Formats: sequence, structure tokens, C-alpha cells
Amino acid sequence: MFRRALLPFFAVLASFSFIAGCLTLRAQDDSSQRMRKYKPPPASATIHVTVVRDYNGKPVPAAHVIFHPIHGDRDTGALELKTDEDGNATIDVIPIGDTVTLQVIADGFQTYGEVYKIDKLNMSMEVRLRRPAPQYSTYKNSTANSGSGSSSGSGDNSGTGKSSGSPSNSAPPNSGNKSSGQSDPPPSSSQSQPAPK
Repeated sequence: MFRRALLPFFAVLASFSFIAGCLTLRAQDDSSQRMRKYKPPPASATIHVTVVRDYNGKPVPAAHVIFHPIHGDRDTGALELKTDEDGNATIDVIPIGDTVTLQVIADGFQTYGEVYKIDKLNMSMEVRLRRPAPQYSTYKNSTANSGSGSSSGSGDNSGTGKSSGSPSNSAPPNSGNKSSGQSDPPPSSSQSQPAPK
């Protein structure tokens, strides 16, 4: 009699277990379709940069080594390192196939910049930094043309800028006494003046 009383209870319990099992399997089947598939990150290259002085090959410590990844025609940020006392810096997060601009900045040296295509798993780059060069100035060598100005005439007097047929109207050197109170007369317009030095 006790078995007959528990029989409906076991039947209901078995049916609930069956329904719960079916729902669990259905939920697992649906979630597998909705989940994103795992996409592994691209392989990254290990890039070793050595920074040395151009004139003697000794390492440059504490130089800023900056990588600018380029996507399309845009610079997408910067990854900056500093060289150790041996002039070495290593980075291993740039994906293979990327294009980067390598920039190296150090006190007392010209800034270095070059574009590289990352196409190997391990890459080594040596950067030779040069001392700053003097600036080019257009005013340094301007004395080469200073004696060539002459007015239109048949000849000039050894590059002084005076024409051969006109008298010299240049003022006498200043003697230090200006008792007359008059200033020197202006030069005549027919003469050409030499270029200032």
C-alpha cells in the first residue's frame, strides 16, 4: 500500500526530471549557436633595436625609441621605450604585417626616423645617431656678389661699382668736426652702391 501511494509521486518526479533535462540540452544547443567564435590574436613580432653613436659605435643609453603603427595613411598612436645602458630596447606587441614608423630621440643627437614593414617573427634594427649639423645660412657667403654691381657703361673700374665716365661724388671721410651743421650730400642716382656685407 505504501508503494502504491509513492508511485504517482515517482512518476511526477521522473517526468519533471525528463523535462528539465530536455530544457537544459536545448539551452546548451542555443547558446552554442549564439556565442562568438574565438579568434586568436595575430602573431606578433619581437623587435630588437640597438641605438649607437654614428662616429664611434658606442651605445646611447636612455634614448627614446618610439614606434608609430600606421593603418592606411593614419598614425594610430605611439609605443615608447627607452634604451638601457647598452643602447638596447625590445618590443614584442606589434603584429606581423603591420607598417611602423620608428623614431629615435636622444639629447645631443639628430632625431632619427624611418618606416619599416614588420614581416618577420624576429627583427633586429641598428640605429646610428649623428651629431647635429650646422644650419645652412644664406647670409654666410653673401660677400661673393658684393663687388660685381656696375652701372651700364663700357667698363668698370676693377669691380668697385663705379662707371668709367662719371666723376666720383663720394663724400670725404668724417673728420670729426661738424661745424657747418650740414649733412653729407646724398650720392648721385647714376651710381650703383655695393651690396651690404
